[in-house]
Amino acid sequence: MTQFTDLGLDRGLLKALSDEGYTRPTPIQAQAIPPVLEGRDILGIAQTGTGKTAAFALPILHRLAADRRPTPRRGCRVLVLSPTRELATQIGESFKTYGRHLGVSVTVIFGGVKYGGQMRAMAPGVDVLVATPGRLIDHLGEKTVTLQGV
Repeated sequence: MTQFTDLGLDRGLLKALSDEGYTRPTPIQAQAIPPVLEGRDILGIAQTGTGKTAAFALPILHRLAADRRPTPRRGCRVLVLSPTRELATQIGESFKTYGRHLGVSVTVIFGGVKYGGQMRAMAPGVDVLVATPGRLIDHLGEKTVTLQGV
């Protein structure tokens, strides 16, 4: 597979990738995307800057676009856990960039900020929630987030 078009991704994803100037998947993307599209679990290890986020975000977004189920109130359809707020923010931005032509909603929650904005963002439900574990546990304890739709 030498082009993103060879992977069978949703046209909205291909447009977003083209908008970003991406035409060829990196090795981790070429190896990871097909099995994730099939719904298989994978473990991928690669150096920083090799496209790991796109390797899991693109097939997840493709699957969300193919199944337009509504999100449960205060819930999400996809949960991505991140160890740090910086990485959570970066992952969230990647999901927003790649999914911008798909109409998916993405929210990032992490500690060190007030709950109010995060609670309002989660109230209607979101397609993709990127969270740090500690703040996710806080929201689960307060019942401002549910994982029933994941």
